[in-house]
Amino acid sequence: MDNSKRLNAKDLINVGIYTAICAVICCVIAMTGVIPIMMVLLVVFVPIFTGIPYMMFLTKVKKFGMILILNVLMGALMWVTGMSYYALIVGIISGLIAELVYRAGNYRSKWLGIIAYAISGIYCWANYFGIFFNAEGYFSTRQNFGQEYIDAVTTLLPIWMCPVLLVVDMVCGVIGGWIGTKVLKKHFEKAGIV
Repeated sequence: MDNSKRLNAKDLINVGIYTAICAVICCVIAMTGVIPIMMVLLVVFVPIFTGIPYMMFLTKVKKFGMILILNVLMGALMWVTGMSYYALIVGIISGLIAELVYRAGNYRSKWLGIIAYAISGIYCWANYFGIFFNAEGYFSTRQNFGQEYIDAVTTLLPIWMCPVLLVVDMVCGVIGGWIGTKVLKKHFEKAGIV
């Protein structure tokens, strides 16, 4: 394999930096989830607010594997901070698909970058799987929230909301990615992304 195609220390440092930035933003937004409606709206705010750093990250991505590693780390973060392992599983799959999408444009297409971002970010949607498919088990470890909170969240998240939130997550990902490209226009031009 050509060494120029292999991930090097600089690539991994970039992955680490942008994962940390996205993780901090996610954690700050997730704290608002103590309000039931904000728990539902995480799929709106996370993809919009992480759009700028993620699109900046894409200006550094020129090799296969960087997006996937970021997604694995974000999915793992969701899992260890108490959401569910579904975020890791979906994060791996969506990260791989996002890699293929962005690579299809030779790491130079702004619009494929936006689409890749929208796809990669659906690990956020996967955080709800525990509520959708096993609410009793999910909330059994979260009794400190109180029954009123649990009832409010489960009322707001009936099973039919699962595909709705996937669409919302991806649409907000496109919006967040588009905002990111507008804010970072000079960086995109410098990186040769059009």
